[in-house]
Amino acid sequence: MGPILLGTALATREVDINKGIFFSALVCAMSLQIAVNLANDLFDSLSGVDNEQRVGPVRVVQADLISLSAIKLGLALTCTVAMLSGLYLVVEGGWWILALGVLSFLGVFTYSAGPFPLASNALGEVTVLIFFGWVAVLGSYYLQTGSLSLLAFGLATSAGLYSSAIMLVNNIRDIATDQAVKKYTLAVILGEHKARMLLAMLITAALIIHAIFAIQVSFILWLTTILLVAPSYYVIKKGFTLQGSALNSLLANVAQVGFLYCFSVALSVMIFL
Repeated sequence: MGPILLGTALATREVDINKGIFFSALVCAMSLQIAVNLANDLFDSLSGVDNEQRVGPVRVVQADLISLSAIKLGLALTCTVAMLSGLYLVVEGGWWILALGVLSFLGVFTYSAGPFPLASNALGEVTVLIFFGWVAVLGSYYLQTGSLSLLAFGLATSAGLYSSAIMLVNNIRDIATDQAVKKYTLAVILGEHKARMLLAMLITAALIIHAIFAIQVSFILWLTTILLVAPSYYVIKKGFTLQGSALNSLLANVAQVGFLYCFSVALSVMIFL
């Protein structure tokens, strides 16, 4: 939701917003996010990645809270909703949007399934940066304006880095269980200390990139950097100290900071620019 709001808000500097495109993009993005979560739950349970040693939030399939047939139905329904809303976006945005849609659907299923699951081969964070940063922000911006901009790219990168940080916290928490099932996430490959260092680097980079691009447009937009320093420092500090299931709270905190970034920047753009 946050990246779509950010991309659409940036477009208000150039055009009057097409509300149909905005709501369709929002529905499509949220449906795809639900779909990838369901697919991840399903395929990780089937492959044995999720088991009784899991320290993260409860997975409904692994915990026998829902049947395989029910989760498959949910996956089919969310993909259908994403496809239907996406068709409208293709009509409005053209073949580039169709290409992004196809890549997004591939991402849903190749993230945790197939012969080369992205999440099991140290590509989870990069995948999140691409889809929750560049695709979501730049895609929603392009749908409204028919063009791209360096500012949109820079802020999309910051949004994507916050999303990547969420994924990294998840993988730091699961290092021990992932190693046991030979799931080679970036955190497993780097080791816990270096992965925690990378978490700090991702969040710091998000702030720096935002500041660099924002100051070229507006001092008021740059001031949102100051708003984000304290919560970003908080999650970086916690990232070096929390262990095990306590990282679940950090996961939520990083997600909150990422949404705060998208919301505060979007609000600043719509009010002051």
